[in-house]
Amino acid sequence: MSIALNLKNKANKVMGINPEDARISKSYFTVTFVALLVGGILGLLQGLNRAGLLELPSWLNYYQVLTAHGLLLILVFTAFFTIGYFYSVLSHNLDGLLPKVRKMVWIGFGMKMVGFVLAVIPILMNDATVMYTFYPPMAASPMFYIGLVFIVLGVWMAAFGAFIQVANWRKRNKGTHLPILSFFATGVFVLLFFSSIPVAIEVFMIIPWSFGWMETINVMLSRTLFWAFGHTLVNIWYLTAISAWYVIVPKVIGGRRFSDMLTRVVIILLVILNIPGGFHHQIIDPGISEAVKFMHVFMSLAVGFPSLMTAYAMFAVFERTGRKKGAKGLFGWFKKLPWGDVRFLAPMIAMIAFIPAGAGGIVQTTNQLDQVAHNTLWITGHFHLTLGMTVALTFFGVSYWLVPYVSGRILTTKMNKFGVFQTILWTVGMSLMAVAMHLVGLLGSPRRTSYSTYGDHATALGWDPYLIFLAIGGTILIIAVLMQVFAVFHLMFRAPKGESEFLIAEEEENATKTPFWTERWSRTILIMLIIVAMAYVIPVVDFIGDPGSPPWRTW
Repeated sequence: MSIALNLKNKANKVMGINPEDARISKSYFTVTFVALLVGGILGLLQGLNRAGLLELPSWLNYYQVLTAHGLLLILVFTAFFTIGYFYSVLSHNLDGLLPKVRKMVWIGFGMKMVGFVLAVIPILMNDATVMYTFYPPMAASPMFYIGLVFIVLGVWMAAFGAFIQVANWRKRNKGTHLPILSFFATGVFVLLFFSSIPVAIEVFMIIPWSFGWMETINVMLSRTLFWAFGHTLVNIWYLTAISAWYVIVPKVIGGRRFSDMLTRVVIILLVILNIPGGFHHQIIDPGISEAVKFMHVFMSLAVGFPSLMTAYAMFAVFERTGRKKGAKGLFGWFKKLPWGDVRFLAPMIAMIAFIPAGAGGIVQTTNQLDQVAHNTLWITGHFHLTLGMTVALTFFGVSYWLVPYVSGRILTTKMNKFGVFQTILWTVGMSLMAVAMHLVGLLGSPRRTSYSTYGDHATALGWDPYLIFLAIGGTILIIAVLMQVFAVFHLMFRAPKGESEFLIAEEEENATKTPFWTERWSRTILIMLIIVAMAYVIPVVDFIGDPGSPPWRTW
């Protein structure tokens, strides 16, 4: 590395993030938390209606709210945070963003914004009440699907911008390992690109059908292409969250991160194993052989292996750090953790929540158990544990130090206490709601339906107490949403000015040397594509001759 480059790196560390790069992350975070606010309000309306406590006006039905809630929180909130977060990482790790990369990510930002506007307009007009999964044969306005095309193109622009940035750095730093957070970013953008190809193909099938240029559409093929993307999307959020667990949380607690080699192997495994597994979302679908379903179930469960590696690594870091601080006894280290620091508390609760969330995922991946739970609120409860607790709380914890960093401001003691209270409130609200959903789901309460007593049927009336707790949890959550949105914009525009540190923990002492084969992304992607082909080629070819369906409007 040249002397000039060394000086530039030192200057970047002293002066903080490049203002042009900071503007990118702040813009993405602004959209992220506006989406959280609007999506949270829609979620409250949904929860109150589902509990029978609120009658929605005639111009806004339950399924419109459900569609918009899913789009804003599943796509906008997660995608914009992930891109804003990892572009701040690439800027910090890789000597600032290249001018052409900045241009690409801004173009991607514009494409996604245009796409979301085009998708939301028909939802508001009740012309796209097809829910976030937009399963055919329900047909939305063609504008909705055209909006989805722009969203996918925007994601691809961001992904290729990241690839160009990484390739440029590696060219200038031959023989050097890519910094660990940039390695995480590469894995996430690889998954985002390849997993979005199937859903792009699906949307391009749907558009001519929605215009009426094709009489029918292959429903099984469409659902399968969606879940090749949808299954992976969940694990893209997870991979983003664990990047903070592995690299940032150890720094917050005053420790060192676990084995660099293990961390990179976990990322590679998650990239290779993720896309196959989509059929476990289609266990109750007809037309798919049991052999194919079981193969996808195996692939889904295989993701548990790197998850267990992560659990071991994180609790090893916690214990080692606690012991160095003088902890005694079997669980003495637990008391040495900085529970009063929101940057630790939020992701720590997220990690703990992932234990029951992961166990629930095993239920849905098991053929016999999924038959009981699949079309019930159990699934919705599981989803709120994974996205609403594990992912969202990690993102919140990151925002309390990253937003000040990109804004040239600092996290004050007062705002930290505010964040701790907000985290506790969010945990209580989401726990109440998720537990109620799991329990009432086991009693048979369906998902994706508005409130009904089914003619005062005794079984349906027995769901009401659980649905009340669902509504109470949702009400607590909207207070936590308002607090989180306030915290982010306060830290962005109103907090005291100053230099905040970009939190990256150093590797543990005497760590095993990381082998250089981990840097060969071409090999990782090739193995991933081979496994994807093994999982999808035969069933997809079988679906091609299936009879199609004309469009249906069920609302």
